[in-house]
This record gives sequence, C-alpha cells and structure tokens, in this order.
Amino acid sequence: MYIAMNRFRIAPGREEDFLEVWRNRDSHLDEVPGFKQFHMLQGESQEEHTVFISHSVWESEEAFRAWTKSDAFRKAHANAKSPEGIYLGPPKFEGYEVVL
Repeated sequence: MYIAMNRFRIAPGREEDFLEVWRNRDSHLDEVPGFKQFHMLQGESQEEHTVFISHSVWESEEAFRAWTKSDAFRKAHANAKSPEGIYLGPPKFEGYEVVL
C-alpha cells in the first residue's frame, strides 16, 4: 500500500472556506484503479495557521503515480481554484510506502 498526503497551511478564520472547497470538489477518484480511501485531516488551530492534510490510500505507489497522469486527475484539478487568502503557500506533498 501507498499513502499520499498533501499538507496545507490555512489562514486563521478561513478553515470553513477551505473545507467548503473540498466538500464541493468532484475528485473523480471513484474512477481510478488502485484508489482505496480518502480523508481530510484537520490539525489544531494555531495563531498563524491551521494545518489540514489530505490523506489518500492507494494499492501501490504505481497506482498513485498513474492517477497523477490520468484524465481523472486533470478533471479533478481543472476547477481547483479557491478564493484568495485561504492558502498560506503551496501544499507540501509527502508519500509513504506502507511497510508494516
């Protein structure tokens, strides 16, 4: 298994705006071979930001990489623009092979 995560730093007071973007997003993940699960994680709010992590589980790293080159990926990200002031910089990607 492979876990892919993106870490987002969100401006204070914009947490619900961020979640609303993700609630209304058509991810097309149900069309993708090897996709298993998706969760959005919310960390503790701090004075300067709140951390959110998109967490997806895949059968393999190859399945995840294939998705990033697929039509489903392009469709999911085609309208991924958010209102200004939500994100405090770009997301940070982290990928992990499940070993135990």
